[in-house]
Amino acid sequence: SLLFCCLLGACIQTTHVRLFSFSFLCWRTWFQEWRNVGVEQLRLSTVDMTGVPTLANLQKGVQFALKYQALGQSVYVHCKAGRSRSATMVAAYLIQVYNWSPEEAIRAITKIRSHIHIRSGQLEVLKEFHKEITAGAAKDKTGHTSQT
Repeated sequence: SLLFCCLLGACIQTTHVRLFSFSFLCWRTWFQEWRNVGVEQLRLSTVDMTGVPTLANLQKGVQFALKYQALGQSVYVHCKAGRSRSATMVAAYLIQVYNWSPEEAIRAITKIRSHIHIRSGQLEVLKEFHKEITAGAAKDKTGHTSQT
């Protein structure tokens, strides 16, 4: 941990990372330390293992990532195990950016991180997110909401 703290500033300058967090261990004490070195956190509380992020939290997380992407910076998405909650958020990001289906996004993540585990509730919220994204895209193309 001490080594990590010593290297933190150099790491941030090199990677331009901005932290996005579902579950940050000791976040209360580290929050100010991260802020002091220029890292903004977005903490979206979701129950470990079985928790399903809300649609609103998926939207917040994706907007946070897009904001820093537009600035040429990186966003680190994490949760405790890196299997469900963070993978769900990354899938939402891929759905937004590439207009992929939830299944396509999950397959893409699985190719890189084979041990992810998206549970049924998480898949359902991703489907809801995708539906909202595609409805918004249809509205943008026609100027009004499509009737389905």
